[in-house]
Amino acid sequence: MLKVSVIGTGYVGLVSGTCFAEIGHRVTCIDIDPRKIEILKDGKSPIYEPGLTDLLTRNIKAGRLLFSTGYESCEDAQVIFLAVGTPSGDDGSADLKYLRAAAESVAKTLSDGAIVVIKSTVPVGTAKEIRDLISSHTSKKFHLVSNPEFLKEGTAVEDFMRPDRVIIGHQSEDAAKVMEELYAPLVRQGNPIYMMSNVSAEMSKYAANCFLATKISFINEIAKLCDLTGADVEEVRQGISSDQRIGKHFLYPGPGYGGSCFPKDVKALVYTAKEMGMDLKIVQATEDVNDAQKTRMFDKMNDHFKGDLAGKTFAFWGVAFKANTDDVREASAIYMAKALINAGATVRIYDPVATDNYIKAVEEKGVDSSKITVCNEMYECLENCDGMVTMTEWREFRNPDYAQLKDKLKEAVIFDARNLFETSKVLSKGFAYYAIGKHIE
Repeated sequence: MLKVSVIGTGYVGLVSGTCFAEIGHRVTCIDIDPRKIEILKDGKSPIYEPGLTDLLTRNIKAGRLLFSTGYESCEDAQVIFLAVGTPSGDDGSADLKYLRAAAESVAKTLSDGAIVVIKSTVPVGTAKEIRDLISSHTSKKFHLVSNPEFLKEGTAVEDFMRPDRVIIGHQSEDAAKVMEELYAPLVRQGNPIYMMSNVSAEMSKYAANCFLATKISFINEIAKLCDLTGADVEEVRQGISSDQRIGKHFLYPGPGYGGSCFPKDVKALVYTAKEMGMDLKIVQATEDVNDAQKTRMFDKMNDHFKGDLAGKTFAFWGVAFKANTDDVREASAIYMAKALINAGATVRIYDPVATDNYIKAVEEKGVDSSKITVCNEMYECLENCDGMVTMTEWREFRNPDYAQLKDKLKEAVIFDARNLFETSKVLSKGFAYYAIGKHIE
């Protein structure tokens, strides 16, 4: 058993700390927000993530998982994780003010020989900066490790407990051995732990996320070309994903990527390259394509109604950026609502978990939330609407009652931004149908 402190109880910090407790370590999660800490002490998760609440309550009850607003636990912690947010600045750079503040607080309390681990996603070169910063506030010996996370929202607990790989960036063999001990229970099936430099670990995180984002933008561009040529992107996807050199993951067309990682990390890597005098042309194109893709379905809706959307009402099924999360950061549903409202339309929304976050997010983006009605049931959302739009791929949307859809909609038209439905079935039920890159006769 190791004594672990985790600074930050956001998505990465909370999942990581809870899962470390689950495998037997004694973990204290620290956050400056007293309200959040009280919620966590009660065994409630401030984020929606399948399986997380059960782990929280079990490990709190077992005494392995503690929460605090103070840094006292760092005084005897062997490993201290920095897992605070690094949001994008206006220029695309990662804002490290929270990381620096956490590092300074840790420096004043850490024990001699402690391992400080950067878990936050940070620009290449940050490890050196944080090492120097901590050194300026303490004379104690410490090790600085880079340990990027590769968690997918919606499957984060599973991803943490059964990682594809663990990356450890370090300058100390002693630190590497402790980190290997920390993660050993998670890699018993033979998945690798890769030891490398701090700089390479930092670059690996950004390169991985930007490559995955590029796959999403690539298939969305192919889908747009399929619309123009008459090919069907679902058939094309099958044709290319069976090639082992390409693979099947992240090749599903849709309304573009969102969330806390891809948009931020793409911008940050582009910014880093510019600082080095280089243009990352492929990564920049990935962002450009994605920005346009977010309102791709709006263009189809506008065409269907011949440019006259004023006074129309549309039902959104789903507003989270993806299924199994309440995260709406950079969700396409925000930009779709903005485009529709600017065109004079109104929106009704239903999402199993994300509506509260969504209303806050659209208001932050300057969208008139009075034009958005929140519904508590998926079919209620359709009442008196001029069309239905699938924005999130929640499982409950995949097999709808088409009779109810037709009865509640003013016009039998479906705009399927997630390609959830079988084309022939939708058409056979008498609906006009629009999707992303599908061949529809």
